Amino acid sequence: MRLAHLGPAGTFGESAAVAWAPNAELLALASHARVADAVQRGEADAGVLAIENSLEGAVNETLDLLIHDTELSIAAEIVVSVEHCLLGQAGAVTTAVNVVYSHPQALAQCRKYLERELPDARLEASLSTVAGVERALGEEGALAIGSARAAERLGAEILARGIQDRGDNVTRFVVVAHADSAPTGRDKTSLAFKTAHDQPGTLVEVLGELSRRDVNLTKIESRPSRDALGVYVFLVDLEGHRLDAAVSAAIAGVRGKTSWLKIFGSYPRG
Repeated sequence: MRLAHLGPAGTFGESAAVAWAPNAELLALASHARVADAVQRGEADAGVLAIENSLEGAVNETLDLLIHDTELSIAAEIVVSVEHCLLGQAGAVTTAVNVVYSHPQALAQCRKYLERELPDARLEASLSTVAGVERALGEEGALAIGSARAAERLGAEILARGIQDRGDNVTRFVVVAHADSAPTGRDKTSLAFKTAHDQPGTLVEVLGELSRRDVNLTKIESRPSRDALGVYVFLVDLEGHRLDAAVSAAIAGVRGKTSWLKIFGSYPRG
């Protein structure tokens, strides 16, 4: 299997890919959009995308890809424990730091540490945590946030470990492919919809199709629809497989009360 992930090697995306398919041929790519495109074009059989973090919530780039830019399905999910480290050149000191590089999610997950320990440093986003480490290693007065694995791979010095705002920091990744997974008896289904009318109670009516059939909703959030200001796409995760009788009936009911519905897929719970 060829499995694409956000690269370079040493990212948490690579860790998720290895956890899901230890023997896969890994393909490290520059962005989540490129990962999805590689699967769509047949350059990879599946791709790993970060979708949610326990500290910072949704990864909007991935949600927007699923809503607007790809017809790929979610075939699996992986939950990875995330420990962020402060990395730099050998002998680097935190008293002479001008800038800290990392992926925006990593910077956000370490906000309290950065405000406390490096209040004067400029925070600059990179395409991945590893890309941030690579840049910091080539620049005086620069540090990066990345994994211990990235430090080992790139020869960076670990100046501090576990700098994320909470020790129980985890990121949920999804595997996207051309088809979702068969029922296992322990599944989730993810979908998105727009309500049919901008009137009071329309969202409650849609969610009522789930509750009336005892389908448990595990998450709901929204993203701009890109149609107009104030018009949103609602994204939900629910327990069960789309082929289960209750879930299938609930989805049919939701479809009748929405103007647009997209099923991202059903897959085993991570």
